[in-house]
Amino acid sequence: MTAGRPTASVYVDGFNLYRRALQGRQNVKWLDLHRLFSELMPEHDVVRIHYCTALLRHGLTADVRAPVRQQVYLRALRTDPRISVHLGKFRNDRRDMPVHPQQVDLETRKFVTASVRKIEEKGSDVNLASRMVAGALLGHSDIHVAVTNDSDLVGPLRMLKEELGFSTGIIFPMTRARSSKELVQTDPDFMTNITEEALRASQFPDTMRDANGVVRRPEKWSWKSEGPSSLGPSNR
Repeated sequence: MTAGRPTASVYVDGFNLYRRALQGRQNVKWLDLHRLFSELMPEHDVVRIHYCTALLRHGLTADVRAPVRQQVYLRALRTDPRISVHLGKFRNDRRDMPVHPQQVDLETRKFVTASVRKIEEKGSDVNLASRMVAGALLGHSDIHVAVTNDSDLVGPLRMLKEELGFSTGIIFPMTRARSSKELVQTDPDFMTNITEEALRASQFPDTMRDANGVVRRPEKWSWKSEGPSSLGPSNR
């Protein structure tokens, strides 16, 4: 343990954070992650943040400017040396899947299918779990906190706490009532939920600088922007 406040490393499932807390809410997407987690964990010193996401490509979303806004946001995150970005990828496949409601073809005795395009983010949950385990074994902080509602992380969290003896935490990107019961049952040492007040209080300045010049909040993410965005698979 540290002499002062206990230190915390935070591991963010960017896709889960987006879908649960940010989607369709343009004016809170310019999110300062360190400020947010410091707000939610006032008794801890947040020393590292690992942000796990995947890069959008043109054709994955109807909004052609979405990949540009994502790149701008990643530039903003990288202005903070405590934040590192870890990239997975999107898989974009044509698949035949059963229609809804289900129908049975009387001749073949098989479900009727339709051809669809299926977009899946691959790698972020693995990146998050491996970074969390590595950070714990390397002694990067006193507690290791996942930002997710994905029950796929139950196994890594249980292993860290029950088998390896490390302190764990979970920050749910939604209200307590909708939090994953499976994750709650891992008995983390710290647990909280992202609130509306914390999101609004944790925005980057509209204009920032990095080694390449000025970084500006995307106009679509301004405080004056209202209304839902088109659905998409990343922080846009």
